[in-house]
Amino acid sequence: MVLIGLGSNQGQSEAIMLAAIEALEQYAAAGSFVASNLWQTSPVDCPPGSAPFLNAAVCFDARPELTPESLLNELKALEKAFGRGQKIVRNAPRELDLDLLVFNDERRQTENFVLPHPRAVDRLFVLAPAAEIAPALIWPGMQRSIAELLGSLDTEEEVALWTDTARNA
Repeated sequence: MVLIGLGSNQGQSEAIMLAAIEALEQYAAAGSFVASNLWQTSPVDCPPGSAPFLNAAVCFDARPELTPESLLNELKALEKAFGRGQKIVRNAPRELDLDLLVFNDERRQTENFVLPHPRAVDRLFVLAPAAEIAPALIWPGMQRSIAELLGSLDTEEEVALWTDTARNA
C-alpha cells in the first residue's frame, strides 16, 4: 500500500488539492485508489504569518512498474507542475506539497529520501486524513496502526474537516 500526504496553503488551495488528487490516481493499480476528504489544518513549523493549510491523503496499490524512487520523482514533477517553486525557506507557503509517506514495507535512508516519512507519525495534519482512509495500515517499523498512532498523539495542532469549516462559514 502506498500512502501519500498532500498539502497546500498558497494559491487556490482547494482547486489545487482536488486536481492533484485526481492526478495521483494515474499511479494506482486499477480499483485501488482512495482519497480522504480535505482537512483545514494549522501551520506547523512554518514561517510567522503562514496561512492555514488544506491537507489530504491518498492510498493505493502502486502500479507494478513503480518503485519508491520513481514515484518520488513523479511527485516532485507534479509539485512543479502545480506551481511549486524552489524551496528557499523551510516549510514556506506552497501551492502543493506531496509527501511519499509509505510505500509498502519499503525502507530508504539517503541524504534526500527517507522512507517511511520520518516525521509523519508526529503530525496530526498527516495522521488525521490518513486515518480516515487507512486506519488499519501498520506503519513500517513501528508495528502500530495509523489509528493507534493518531490515538496516542499529543499535539497542539488544530485540524477540522474542510467541509465543516470554511465552506459552511
